[in-house]
Amino acid sequence: MKQPIGIFDSGFGGLTVFKAIRQQLPQYDYIYLGDNARAPYGNRSFETVYEYTLECVRWLHRRHCPLVILACNTASAKALRTIQQKDLPHFDPSLKVLGVIRPTAETVGSYTGSGHIGILATRGTVQSQSYAIELHKFFPELAVFQQACPMWVPFIESGEAENEAMDYYIQKDVKALMAQSPEIDTVIMACTHYPMIQDRIRKFLPPHVQLVGQGELVAMSLKQYLDNHPEIAHSLSAGGTSEYYTTDDAAAFDQGARLFMEEPVASVRIHL
Repeated sequence: MKQPIGIFDSGFGGLTVFKAIRQQLPQYDYIYLGDNARAPYGNRSFETVYEYTLECVRWLHRRHCPLVILACNTASAKALRTIQQKDLPHFDPSLKVLGVIRPTAETVGSYTGSGHIGILATRGTVQSQSYAIELHKFFPELAVFQQACPMWVPFIESGEAENEAMDYYIQKDVKALMAQSPEIDTVIMACTHYPMIQDRIRKFLPPHVQLVGQGELVAMSLKQYLDNHPEIAHSLSAGGTSEYYTTDDAAAFDQGARLFMEEPVASVRIHL
């Protein structure tokens, strides 16, 4: 039986993580699910994000995905722990669900010289304090500063990322982050959408500040995870295929996904 890796995001942003994973591990089969009909998740409550995320994880499990990556910071922050601790033991303890926050936190502390790290994220991710908590587990000496950027994802998902108004919000939020500490020398793009505008973010950062994305970090972490868990790696099918599903209009998803994946995408609309 074909057993692909499931990749879930509330919309398009997780495609930046999926692209990096597929480049690192091209041999496996993948199913990507975007819950575009209910995106964005960033401003929704913990309960709603958990409910939506669990529905999507269960759908991927029914598609025979023994391993699901939550390629969404909000879902990782608000739903992952409950799904891992409460739901998986109940309906199948052999199934695995991983997020994007821990793999980022494990490595990013080695990037900073000053020990001051900035986080740019959705309001939901900032409110969850997930990055601060995880970073302090691995690097307790770090000072972590966070800035919510509620307008960024709506601009990106509506195809307005090149709009001049986008620069206004980027400059405003980056300035607010850097005002918290002039010693910040590393900034994490703690939303999978943000690599789409990383050149514009850099424009408003001081030249010495490193801007770190998540895709490559998560991909490297997944490779190491599979190396350390050969029983999971052996359960995965290796046909090198990619399937795309969305809860919204397939044609609209294909158009948006092509920008992220830089190749034609043909998706299927599903109803949860």
